[in-house]
Amino acid sequence: MIVGLHDAEKEYFRNKTFPNYAIMKISAWHKAQGDIVEWWNPLYQYDRVYSSKVFDFTPTDPYLPEDAIRGGTGYRDLPMNQELPPEIDAMFPDYGIYPECDYAIGYLTRGCPNHCRWCVVPKKEGQIRPYRRWEDIVRQDTDKLVLMDNNILACEYGIQQLEGLIGSGYRIDLNQGMDARLVDDRIANILSGLKWIRFIRFSCDQKSQIKPIRQTVELLGKYGVKPYRIFIYLLVTADLEDAADRVEALKGYKAINLYAQAERNERLGILPNELQLEFQQRYVYGGCYRSETWQQYCERKGLIQN
Repeated sequence: MIVGLHDAEKEYFRNKTFPNYAIMKISAWHKAQGDIVEWWNPLYQYDRVYSSKVFDFTPTDPYLPEDAIRGGTGYRDLPMNQELPPEIDAMFPDYGIYPECDYAIGYLTRGCPNHCRWCVVPKKEGQIRPYRRWEDIVRQDTDKLVLMDNNILACEYGIQQLEGLIGSGYRIDLNQGMDARLVDDRIANILSGLKWIRFIRFSCDQKSQIKPIRQTVELLGKYGVKPYRIFIYLLVTADLEDAADRVEALKGYKAINLYAQAERNERLGILPNELQLEFQQRYVYGGCYRSETWQQYCERKGLIQN
């Protein structure tokens, strides 16, 4: 059998480097069956084509064959809770199809107990539960491990897995922001004992999270973690005053890293407006927030707030 693989984001975002987890597992399974696997080319004929799309704003390739097997939250007409068959999900990913990837990726837990309006994870994966051991997802040819767990601190199993990584020699990144409301002295001690590729990441999506973020920064500081090692994701909804208040509350920590993400959920018809994009791309990403408030920025730029 000749199999064609299609990573919609890899095709659309030319500089995209992060691999598609499902596609790598599909590739590994078919290769284990003795099949020929390659990236899909619209000019060739295949016995089977798989297409994965993560984001709903990524265009759908019009040349994909009608019988292509499609998956991922980017395909809005498919069930949200679609999963890989167990025999494919059990495969170790085929990193050979992404030669530029020099790290392992994976999950230790799946799901989330929260039901935030902007998040698809509970609908897609259900309640949080154990998924894999860290020993099962690391690579032997690199000491880097990127974990994609959505709320690892909400699961005792996940916390124990993190604790087990201490002293392993592996450097990690949790690329989804952790929930600072779940950080206590024990967890701060664990996080401080891990080797991080770069940052320790948290989310501050609403003002109620400001106090827990501050407490977490202080707890981590107790164990020697400086603010410059902390990275905060800030969801930017249409309520820009709320986002601006969160920025003002957190930027006092010298060298703390803030990253704004304008809310986008095309399934719910939510698209960022121009001011949200301005806040994300120029005010925060451009670093202007360090020297002026959002109100001062708008006055200087002549921007009119609703």
